[in-house]
Amino acid sequence: MLTEGDLGPTSSRVENPLHHAAHGPPPRAGEDCEHSLPFLSRAAMISELSSDIALGVTIPARHARGRAARLGASLDAILANHDYPPVIERLLAEALALTALLGTLLKDPGGQMTLQAQAPGGIIDLLVCDYLGGELRGYVRHDAERLADAGPNPSLFALFGKAYLAITFDQPATEERYQGIVPLEGESLAQAAQTYFSQSEQIPSLVRLASHEDEHGRWHAGGLLFQHLPEGEEGRERLHTRLDHPDWPHVAVLAGSVKAEELTDPDLPLDALIWRLFHEEEEVRLLEPVALSRGCRCDPAYVRSVIARFPADERDDMRGEDGLIRVDCAFCATSFPIDLDEAAA
Repeated sequence: MLTEGDLGPTSSRVENPLHHAAHGPPPRAGEDCEHSLPFLSRAAMISELSSDIALGVTIPARHARGRAARLGASLDAILANHDYPPVIERLLAEALALTALLGTLLKDPGGQMTLQAQAPGGIIDLLVCDYLGGELRGYVRHDAERLADAGPNPSLFALFGKAYLAITFDQPATEERYQGIVPLEGESLAQAAQTYFSQSEQIPSLVRLASHEDEHGRWHAGGLLFQHLPEGEEGRERLHTRLDHPDWPHVAVLAGSVKAEELTDPDLPLDALIWRLFHEEEEVRLLEPVALSRGCRCDPAYVRSVIARFPADERDDMRGEDGLIRVDCAFCATSFPIDLDEAAA
């Protein structure tokens, strides 16, 4: 079972200037805190937590953790090169929000998280999203003609048919890799993600995703993930997760009350959203926010170095009529023309 504790240490106190000012600096490593921090006051909210950001949350008394994420300019940058139909843009936007939620669980700076939905024979036969160090990328491979016949709002099953969802966490610092694969089931990608957690990780989870294109043609996407922590998650001996823990329905009802427009509204900071949902709780701890951006790791120099490793006769077979080898990056829809002489150099 993959938990945040497996991925790295969690923050035991809010790590931002606001709380340092209100409650003094956080305790040093190894120090105990004599009192719990109260929840944020409205006057103390951080206005910068509005877009292209992920914010972690824990509710210790309820044995729950969560993540909220919102994408704006980074999402537009990812979608800009692809010219996808609105249905595909909406799906990829939500998939990227889910990737942000899951990728920011990683504590290893070099850790990578990949989300992949594969459906041989589906209108969409492949969806891939990727997270590394706060950078996101993604693409969708689909049949445009069949999609046009599917109507303006096809269901998840209509788009994929029988498909599988794979989520992979790579942690180079510890040379560990975790992958879970489950059927892609549910009426939405959020429901499919909940099924993943239920079947693959056996952690009670709630996932909400939303995306929206505004009147200026700009896309916004947001997501909320809350999970029940296994007993012992914060330092005691870990026990098996209780799927019927009495605190979980309370957390699930509050988190599940979030509206789609709240997830995507760039004028609603994420800490303000958490306040709306959980302001009656005794203590809610915010973790250090993670900035999100578009980042594709395709590199012409690297591509040339890979091509150069092939034997000369194989490089000749790759050459087009213009004498160049063209390598396409599906993530950013960019084609790299490689000169054979440069590749061999």
